[in-house]
Amino acid sequence: MGKMNVSNDALLALFAEMVWDDAIRKHKEENLYKEIDRALAKGDQATFLALTSELKTLLSLG
Repeated sequence: MGKMNVSNDALLALFAEMVWDDAIRKHKEENLYKEIDRALAKGDQATFLALTSELKTLLSLG
């Protein structure tokens, strides 16, 4: 029974890490969209391009 608990604990830890990573990625994505909107509103092309590039990278990873 001890081995089974270790396996279950490892799976739960892995699942928790996956949920945490997904939450962080979604938070970063939301912030990037907000910053992109601000850059567009200001007409800041350099910031817009940098942020959209970062967003594309984030989306390609997730």
